[in-house]
Amino acid sequence: MEQNCAVILAGGEGKRMKADGPKVLCEVLFKPMLDWVIDAVRGAGVEDICVVTGHKGHLVEEHLLVKQHLDGACQTVLQEPRLGTGHAVMQASDFIADHKGGNVLVLCGDAPLMDSKNIRGALTAHETDGNAATVISARLERPTGYGRIVRDDNDGTVNSIVEEKDASEAVRAIREVNSGAYWFAADELLEVLPKLTNDNKAGEYYLTDTLALLLKKGCRVDAFAADTEDVVCGANTRSQLNGLNGKARRRILENLMDEGVDIPCTDGILVGPDVTVGANTCLLPGTILRGKTDIGTNCVIGPNSLIEDSTVANYCQLNAVQCYQSTVGEGVTAGPFVHIRPGTNLSARVKIGDFVEIKNSNIGEGTKVPHLTYVGDSDVGAGVNFGCGCVTVNYDGQEKNRCTVGDHCFIGCNTNLVAPVTVGDYAYTAAGSTITEPVPENALGIARARQINKPGWVEKKRK
Repeated sequence: MEQNCAVILAGGEGKRMKADGPKVLCEVLFKPMLDWVIDAVRGAGVEDICVVTGHKGHLVEEHLLVKQHLDGACQTVLQEPRLGTGHAVMQASDFIADHKGGNVLVLCGDAPLMDSKNIRGALTAHETDGNAATVISARLERPTGYGRIVRDDNDGTVNSIVEEKDASEAVRAIREVNSGAYWFAADELLEVLPKLTNDNKAGEYYLTDTLALLLKKGCRVDAFAADTEDVVCGANTRSQLNGLNGKARRRILENLMDEGVDIPCTDGILVGPDVTVGANTCLLPGTILRGKTDIGTNCVIGPNSLIEDSTVANYCQLNAVQCYQSTVGEGVTAGPFVHIRPGTNLSARVKIGDFVEIKNSNIGEGTKVPHLTYVGDSDVGAGVNFGCGCVTVNYDGQEKNRCTVGDHCFIGCNTNLVAPVTVGDYAYTAAGSTITEPVPENALGIARARQINKPGWVEKKRK
């Protein structure tokens, strides 16, 4: 079937990373490195993907099963034992054979900064020039440690890739290096893969040896120089992983500022790769945005706010807010010290004050929950005012129950609404009440002991 595909090498153990799981599941800005690579490949228009697993491969497969519900399935094959990059690609031979007549992209699952733009650019060059193989390369100021791209003096095509330990002084002076990502003509790759040998000290099969085999049979091999050094960046240690986080963070924040986002000080600001932020929004220090989060325009987020997998509309102000899997409507103000838990929907112009927790609740337009309040599993209407210290008592020891509060209600200070219970439109509850029965529309609900004063009681107690 003539269709382009990709093989992602994800079998590494990463011993120096000291990770519990596979190296490719270590995260850069809250996202596994493997997911960065898969998304870059799909962003380049390549949908058919085979992931070659190895060390704790079942964990990679479990992760991909979760991801496929969001972004589509990947095939997997297991490399066992792990005998080098060439051997890894051999395990995907049947997958590649299903794409004869097309091209196959081979790249590493632990190089998260490889981007769609350079993948597409390399494919265009690969097809235009009729290459059997096209290496994605980069030009580095300090190429130490990388395999050098040695080009033909006449036509500029690739003669070889020379690892640094095998390089002469002249070759070491070359600044163009191998990123570890390649486009191959699928038919040509399938022809040379069986010819790889492990006649080396490590006893491994190297993918780079396919280039020499292709050149030997007269095929054209070239390199596409990426427009950024980042395509070569990987991580073998936690320190290097920190470096990847830094590079990704700077790139994302610079892109946001180019798009009109105001970041007066970047200290402590972390924004994940799947986050969008609208123009004229201000991100203040300590802000963390992760997951599938969408922030509107003209917002102020922070300081010290964490928003995950949530949608925030325009003109919101979230100061010291933690918000998870929720929707925040236009013009909402919240904070400081607010916890918005999953399943919450805040309508337009809601005000959430300090030390308030909202969980799995719908809060109507213009409602105010100013301070020291818990609202859980509740449906609250528009224009409601909660006094200080209110609690929706939603758990009976066995299951959660819902409260319903109508429009324009006034919930007095220190009110307990014991679910399931309903407060009708325009109703009031008296301060200190524990409401266990419905409060009708326009009624005042009072559920507290009557005050009794005992004159002289203190003097008698002291005697």
